[in-house]
Amino acid sequence: MSESLKENTPKTVKAQKLVGVKGMNDILPPDSARWEWLEGQVRSLMARYAYRNVRLPIVEPTALFVRGLGEVTDIVEKEMYSFEDRLNGEQLTLRPEGTAGLVRAVVEHNLLYEGGKRLYYMGPMFRHERPQRGRYRQFHQIGAEVLGFGGPEVDAELILLANDLWKVLGLKDVRLELNSLGQPAERQAHRAALIAHLEKHSDVLDEEAKRRLHSNPLRILDTKNPAMQSVVEAAPRLLDFLGEASLAHFNAVKAILDANGVAYSINPRLVRGMDYYNLTVFEFITTSLGSQGTICGGGRYDYLIEQIGGKPSPAVGWALGVERVLELIKEQGEALPDLAPDVYAIIPETAALPVAMQVLQTLRACGVSAQMHAGSGDGMGSMKSQFKKADGSGARFALVFGAEELAQGLVAIKSLRDGEGAQRTASLSTVAEWAHSLQSNT
Repeated sequence: MSESLKENTPKTVKAQKLVGVKGMNDILPPDSARWEWLEGQVRSLMARYAYRNVRLPIVEPTALFVRGLGEVTDIVEKEMYSFEDRLNGEQLTLRPEGTAGLVRAVVEHNLLYEGGKRLYYMGPMFRHERPQRGRYRQFHQIGAEVLGFGGPEVDAELILLANDLWKVLGLKDVRLELNSLGQPAERQAHRAALIAHLEKHSDVLDEEAKRRLHSNPLRILDTKNPAMQSVVEAAPRLLDFLGEASLAHFNAVKAILDANGVAYSINPRLVRGMDYYNLTVFEFITTSLGSQGTICGGGRYDYLIEQIGGKPSPAVGWALGVERVLELIKEQGEALPDLAPDVYAIIPETAALPVAMQVLQTLRACGVSAQMHAGSGDGMGSMKSQFKKADGSGARFALVFGAEELAQGLVAIKSLRDGEGAQRTASLSTVAEWAHSLQSNT
């Protein structure tokens, strides 16, 4: 190449490798299959309890969370991803939790017009915090909500639903903690006593507690500061301020759980992280995940619908952290279902592709999971490499579409998991019968 041409030839600049945002993780195979399995278990259980699915937007008006969660909660003050819409100046937020958005949808679409609803949702949530095990900037929740019913039986039903889910998933190291936050007037009386108690020990309070002392003192009870624990333990208990109706509601929840053999402990310091709760609150906790031990939490929020602009109506619900539940399944060594294909098709020559793919379509129509070997563009690869990939796929059987077998209208079926590699042949015309027998033995 001449010097003049070299000078005019544009230099190729290698593009900088882009990576994802820290704390917002890709979910790739085989992990994604485990997510699908968990979601499938949830859908099946929700159907047995007659809960219906809703799918909600990821972006909501910022005011929804400020009004619904409370201005002085950690979520609103520190953790929300909020921005201004460049088209119209509207203040928007990536949803940090699911309940407020679900209530907004229920109010907007008048879903309670014909009576109460049992609903559930799944999806990503977003909070700007330091990523750590079980705590990410984009995380996923599954939530169950009952709206329009005020009795303690639905509080208990939701707890039974979650407890059944742990059984379905095989989780053992999970305990239930209960508390009651009573009603607003009872909380006001407790609030005054709590502030008076904390003011007497102001020298022990950290800066966060001092800031919240008069704006949201109940949240101080949730502190993780070791230096404040003795003061918190000695603080007035909200349970002691509950009136007759609130106590009756709480006792009815406990009675139903007792009748169904659900173990629990009363935690008078349990307050949850949002301002919208009243009466029953609860958490399912594990010791297997260190500091991120809460895998599911919720409670009653009878005033949130009215706060968001709807007609006053009671409601109760919970949300679980998908990442934490999957981590707990992994930590406890619970075996997940086999996610490998049933069969792997080995195709020595490209000429066999039409027949092989027709057979695979027949198998798939019978409910068999079938993976086809794919070539690299210059052939299908050696039989040895194909068998290696078949074995690596985890498939139970290899189907070999060799020229000799195809000439006789046959396909070779080789077992990959019985230790001896037994092999037989089957007619192409009867492969569906073999598939049905395979399914019946699964």
